[in-house]
Amino acid sequence: MNIPENLTEFLYWLKERTERLWSENTCQKGFYGAKWQPLSEEQIDFIELKYSVRFTSEHREFLKILHAIDKKEIVEYEEESEIISEECTFFYNWLEDEEEILKTMKEPYQWMFDDIDSVNKVWLKSWGIKPKSEAKRKEIFDEWFSHIPKLLPLKGTRFLVSDENLKWKPILSVRGSDIATMGWDFRTYLLNEIRNHLYIYVEVFDEEDQMFYPELLSEVQEIFDQNFKYDKTKDVPYLKEMMLYWSSGWKSFGMNYHPENAKIRPIIRTFIAEEEI
Repeated sequence: MNIPENLTEFLYWLKERTERLWSENTCQKGFYGAKWQPLSEEQIDFIELKYSVRFTSEHREFLKILHAIDKKEIVEYEEESEIISEECTFFYNWLEDEEEILKTMKEPYQWMFDDIDSVNKVWLKSWGIKPKSEAKRKEIFDEWFSHIPKLLPLKGTRFLVSDENLKWKPILSVRGSDIATMGWDFRTYLLNEIRNHLYIYVEVFDEEDQMFYPELLSEVQEIFDQNFKYDKTKDVPYLKEMMLYWSSGWKSFGMNYHPENAKIRPIIRTFIAEEEI
């Protein structure tokens, strides 16, 4: 397959491959004939001023070549024995999705804070003894949150850690205190996020089940293995502690909580707060 290593070349490769596959009537619902809608340098500069944000160099390259598509993703689900079909934004369009983007940019704060007083009762070790007072808990959380890198929305609950000073600029899935890395760079993230639009699988026959199952091409699996392996320079300031709250088995951080051959990664608190009397 020869997936380009250079980000610019990779983005053009992805653009050509997805648009070609979307031109076939066998593509996923809602994507037939879809085209990417890149932004100009001037448009990107305007968006930075409008939203008071700063795109990293990788993010700017993504916006200049891909950015968003001119179709809506169709999501189907069952509710009370009825199939419901909804149109959803694929990647956020910074020129058209202002209301949705502004709402999404505020959500990580609210999601994380809600997890402090919800059933999860999240409390990080670095915050000290957990106060009984909700106002005091909020004060401590607000101070902590003010230090985390800017999170810029990409798609759904996916956010880019927008800090040009970091060696790695991961894309995170943020759902309250449940935070996971989707990729430590744009190339790996996009392969991960839109794998179903790239046909990067091979069908492998399982003798036990007597069925074919999709398996990532060896080239793609190697990219993932290399990107997610341990590197001492991998960090997400302040958020790393939240990421490790539910499990200490992060290979990217040089940790391995579960037994080597375990198929299921245990989800367990890594810290139990002591409350003030």
